[in-house]
Amino acid sequence: MAKKVLVVDDEKLIVKGIRFSLEQDDMQVDCAYDGEEALELAKQNHYDIILLDIMLPKLTGLEVCQQIREFSDVPIVMLTAKGDDMDKIMGLEYGADDYITKPFNILEVKARMKAIIRRTTAKTEKAKKEQVIEAGDLRLDCEGRRLYINDVEINLTAKEFDVLELLVLNPNKVYSRDNLLKIVWGADYPGDVRTVDVHIRRLREKIETNPSEPKYVHTKWGVGYYYKG
Repeated sequence: MAKKVLVVDDEKLIVKGIRFSLEQDDMQVDCAYDGEEALELAKQNHYDIILLDIMLPKLTGLEVCQQIREFSDVPIVMLTAKGDDMDKIMGLEYGADDYITKPFNILEVKARMKAIIRRTTAKTEKAKKEQVIEAGDLRLDCEGRRLYINDVEINLTAKEFDVLELLVLNPNKVYSRDNLLKIVWGADYPGDVRTVDVHIRRLREKIETNPSEPKYVHTKWGVGYYYKG
């Protein structure tokens, strides 16, 4: 099935060149020339990847990237005219998957795009297989958003489930309280990291036989929380 790409740049010649080259590889290409147009297209369509210039009229590429991340995890590759490391870092901080500095070689752009699409497709397939996760006496139904321990259903709030699901899907990976707050509650959430502590405490009270000696959700002191796989 043809991959669908959104190319965003206010330089029409660049867009035309990228579009022509991608269409040679049987990709479907939509184009936008400013940030607002890009955001609207991203909301209305499902894309396999977005090429997004940083310097755009109306909304910057960074603003577009940040807003897309509120409703989609589509892979985003930032295009930057500067060799400035800060632009690259900011792009990745705002949720971009990769960056390419102009002037670029279109063959390199296509190779990077294809690698990211392959990775994302593999991750999606893996996630589909992992809709029900069993770990010892714990069973997590990710699609139905239900938790069972020893075949007994445990009622969790939406956020408690989100925290547990993230930890279980990434066993032994330690998440700082800041990270958990950003991933589960979102970067714009006005609360602080104490929210995370409260939810972890409530979660432990529901799933642990002895919350002070947890079996599932562990604390790495001074670092954060993790699920012991």
